Amino acid sequence: MPAPIRLRELIRTIRTARTQAEEREMIQKECAAIRSSFREEDNTYRCRNVAKLLYMHMLGYPAHFGQLECLKLIASQKFTDKRIGYLGAMLLLDERQDVHLLMTNCIKNDLNHSTQYVQGLALCTLGCMGSAEMCRDLAGEVEKLLKTSNSYLRKKAALCAVHVIRKVPELMEMFLPATKKLMCERSPDMLTHFRKLVPQLVRILKNLIMSGYSPEHDVSGISDPFLQVRILRLLRILGKGDDDSSEAMNDILAQVATNTETSKNVGNAILYETVLTIMDIKSESGLRVLAINILGRFLLNNDKNIRYVALTSLLKTVQTDHNAVQRHRSTIVDCLKDLDVSIKRRAMELSFALVNGNNIRGMMKELLYFLDSCDPEFKADCASGVFLAAENYVRDDCVPNLIQLITNSSEMHAYTVQRLYKALLDDISQQPLVQVSSWCMGEYGDLLLSGQCEEEEPIQVSEDEVLDVLEGVLISNLSSPVTRGYALTAIMKLSTRFSSVNRIKRVVSIYGSSIDVELQQRAVEYNALFKKYDHMRAALLERMPVMEKTAANGPTEIVQTNGEAEPSVLDVKHVPSAPQPSVQANDLLDLLSGNDMVPVIPTTVPTKPASAGGELLDLLGDLSLTGEPSSSLLVFISIPPMTAYNKNGLKIDFTFERSNSNPNVAVITIHASNSTEADMTDFVFQAAVPKTFQLQLLSPSSNVVPALNKGTITQVVKVLNPQKQQLRMRIKLTYNHRGSSVQDLAEVNNFPTQSWQ
Repeated sequence: MPAPIRLRELIRTIRTARTQAEEREMIQKECAAIRSSFREEDNTYRCRNVAKLLYMHMLGYPAHFGQLECLKLIASQKFTDKRIGYLGAMLLLDERQDVHLLMTNCIKNDLNHSTQYVQGLALCTLGCMGSAEMCRDLAGEVEKLLKTSNSYLRKKAALCAVHVIRKVPELMEMFLPATKKLMCERSPDMLTHFRKLVPQLVRILKNLIMSGYSPEHDVSGISDPFLQVRILRLLRILGKGDDDSSEAMNDILAQVATNTETSKNVGNAILYETVLTIMDIKSESGLRVLAINILGRFLLNNDKNIRYVALTSLLKTVQTDHNAVQRHRSTIVDCLKDLDVSIKRRAMELSFALVNGNNIRGMMKELLYFLDSCDPEFKADCASGVFLAAENYVRDDCVPNLIQLITNSSEMHAYTVQRLYKALLDDISQQPLVQVSSWCMGEYGDLLLSGQCEEEEPIQVSEDEVLDVLEGVLISNLSSPVTRGYALTAIMKLSTRFSSVNRIKRVVSIYGSSIDVELQQRAVEYNALFKKYDHMRAALLERMPVMEKTAANGPTEIVQTNGEAEPSVLDVKHVPSAPQPSVQANDLLDLLSGNDMVPVIPTTVPTKPASAGGELLDLLGDLSLTGEPSSSLLVFISIPPMTAYNKNGLKIDFTFERSNSNPNVAVITIHASNSTEADMTDFVFQAAVPKTFQLQLLSPSSNVVPALNKGTITQVVKVLNPQKQQLRMRIKLTYNHRGSSVQDLAEVNNFPTQSWQ
């Protein structure tokens, strides 16, 4: 038979394949040739054929037919054959193969071989794939090699012994005596024994760095670097957690750090071990700064491996020596531009670890630039790091600003609340995120239940699941008082969107006795809203309209005053204007065509998304937590009601309330009732006042006036009368009744004068 091709030629041939089918054809052809050679018992090329078979196995092709050939190579007297045979055994054989019985005798013979490298092959193979039966049979040979003076064999025997113990735990007692010499790091007794030798080790290391040229142990001009590294590693173990040992080695570590040549990798290896030793022991602060400066110099090295090692080491030390690492911040940031993926990742992680309140602007500028230009695999981690940094170091107004952005994107409300709900399920530790999520769930909880989301697959959520999440925020130890305020307000707002009102009442009542005064005040106000002012709850807790924003103060709500947008001077705060449909606005202008009247756009009264409480008590002023009237509450004075309209079965009554704190403001509650036998649907109440007044019309409790006086619609109107003039009001009523659309106009002039006296 002709000589088979060499492994290199096979690799070169396979790499020329342009398709997987072409590669498969090459492999099948070569496997056929190898099988023929095995059948011919060709001892000359068995080693070469097995090597090629192992390469094809690593490519994922079946190679089990070469198992027995591996055993034949192991039994060979040639070292090259044994090496390929043992490698094949480790790759192709596993514990379930019957051929292990044949291998046991071969391994036993090689463990007693006169050549240490053959013994090493047998130890590696046994430690890699030895079965429990093999370990029992060969444990005695492993123990014998564990006691040898040959360090090469002793290390391999120790690793093999670990495998033996894992496979047969009852053999542990056999290896305990031999492992005492290997337990310097783990055994307190051995550690104490070796700490007595620290002065001697320091003396040996000093002689190595101060002695002249020694050709016998010199490597690139450095005397015995391997011995220096071993001593440094041992000193690291002995000095850890021990003041006396650490003090004894501080000076020699400083000498090694300053006297070692850095132009060669040999010197860099010693310096790296020195840095690790300095960081692990109880070293002086100046010595630690010196170690970090060495790592900083490593960042400027042309060798990528050295830069990677430096970044990894700095990442481990940044928490304990933050200021020292900060000195190298610019060099670390430059590593973000490195072409090597591993270096960029380490540099990114270290950059985020260096962010603090003093450098966040500069660092975020660099990291955002990196986020914009980095590979897709980095974007998720980088974006997450930016948000975590923002959580710790940005201004507190980020939450209301984000809420303002969300309200302006009405087409994204369903998507936003769904994503934020999922975020709360995963993590409630990030307080700004929890606050925004709670606010959105309170505002748009009905969208969460409806499952209407075009941007991604909708989720199926029940009312109880949403309330469970918000209650979890309330009781979590991770939640700040501000966050709990958001959650409680969100639960309250859901009382007008969900049917689980009784559950919400129970939750709110619990926090009426909270030790947190802010949370307690909110709960007491909301309880009062459920009991005394339940007819106003729907209007007060209606969805927030779009928020306007000013450059200086962030989100600022405005009301419509005499047809112009101006800051509200009414008692009720945070009342944003809601855009009225153009048709309704035009109808109202037709109604109020007189030049002394100004139409008023209806607005809603939302709860404030920030932490301050008491805002809702503007309408619940007779409630005082201390027993005395509070300056932030309204105290109502009794004013007689009046009937403003009574026609075709529809009756409109006005009731009045006035504030002591601002006598120029009157609160008018409209009560609409229906005495006919059919409901009045699509009910709309509109009003206008003279230009000397300012009027704010809130949303109604419903748009259906029940028949037979079985219920009423309520709507709140606030009127500011700074000149204390007699009020005149024109109203327009629109509704559907018995299938017909009805519109009617009326003017109300007989308002009680004591409203502003």
